[in-house]
Amino acid sequence: MSKQKFEIFWDKYGTLCILLVLFVGFTVGAPKYFPRPNNVIQIILQSTVYILLAFGEFFAILLAGIDLSVGSVACFAGIIVAELSLLNIPAPICVLAGLLAAALLGFCNGLIVDALDIHPFIVTLGTNTIFRGVSLVITGGNPVFNLPGWVKKMSSNVGFLPIPVILVIACTLLLYFFTKKTVAGRNLYALGGNKQAAWYSGINTNNYTVVAHILSSLFAGLGGIVMLSRIGAAEPTAGDGYETFAIAACVIGGESMFGGKGKITGAVLGGIIIGMITNGLTIMKVSSFWQKIVMGALIIGSVALEKVISNQANKQSK
Repeated sequence: MSKQKFEIFWDKYGTLCILLVLFVGFTVGAPKYFPRPNNVIQIILQSTVYILLAFGEFFAILLAGIDLSVGSVACFAGIIVAELSLLNIPAPICVLAGLLAAALLGFCNGLIVDALDIHPFIVTLGTNTIFRGVSLVITGGNPVFNLPGWVKKMSSNVGFLPIPVILVIACTLLLYFFTKKTVAGRNLYALGGNKQAAWYSGINTNNYTVVAHILSSLFAGLGGIVMLSRIGAAEPTAGDGYETFAIAACVIGGESMFGGKGKITGAVLGGIIIGMITNGLTIMKVSSFWQKIVMGALIIGSVALEKVISNQANKQSK
């Protein structure tokens, strides 16, 4: 296979190949437990939080930026829902309030990035700490538990599929349509590819920067609510470090850290890969310390591979 054909193949099927190789590897490593249907369903269910956070991170990276606050936003949204549920407020209002709170945090991120022209890395590094601190203040550093029954029911099954899985499928279809078929979606890609060219073509780069960060936090908040429903309690430390999983899911899924390139389906596969690695290594009784090393290596390796392939493509186009 020529280099050019390999690049085309890898661009289309690279993430799927990684997924299949990992599945075979863990099946060989733990044949009695890993490939069982119940465990496969558990992997997909466990991956829903990673996928939803990756959906959020997807839009930040699409603009050649990054959002380091998705973990704390997820935690904050879960706490809002939990605290309101204890006041006997109806479930739909609690969930809507959690999502609006998350969107507001994203609006703050986008506004600071746009108004002060500071790189999103610095802004979200700071707001990550601020949002986490607010969560600790609200809860007094204690978990919020004894929640109404409807909280846990949000992770129950409809037929044979858990509700979080159905939610991820719906969000995938919605975002696929948004990124492929709408003007706003195409403008975000154009802005990520070349901000100056996008501005000259009439795209309101300021507004779309804010929109991208709102979307980032909105899906992070949705992931936090799913996390709350699975745990059944709101921990002020929930989602700590999950920005790593979100970034890893995106880059493993083929999204370019240099902006303007990526697919929603890639983020889904990337999230499942993260869930599969966590599940497989746990079954094989690999220390959580080593799991962190594996995850970090995957991020560096994925970005390096994307860079090598793009450099080869640029050389051949000259």
